[in-house]
Amino acid sequence: MNWDLIAGNWKQFKGNIQQQWGRLTDDQLTVIAGKRDHLAGKIQVMYGIGKNEAENQLLDWQENQIDTDGHINNR
Repeated sequence: MNWDLIAGNWKQFKGNIQQQWGRLTDDQLTVIAGKRDHLAGKIQVMYGIGKNEAENQLLDWQENQIDTDGHINNR
């Protein structure tokens, strides 16, 4: 999935992000406002993981956000 779609629908994706990374607060996600590099950095800090691991987790999450019909997954 193209990150631009996530950034453009940020409010819709915030809930999915909080399900995946529960330590991130709503306020933090509001400040991140769809900026992928900021989200990866915040995941890295909040979970004490390296940059590559944060990027891998984010990529895995990103790839699972569209269902087979092309709709945004709202888990």
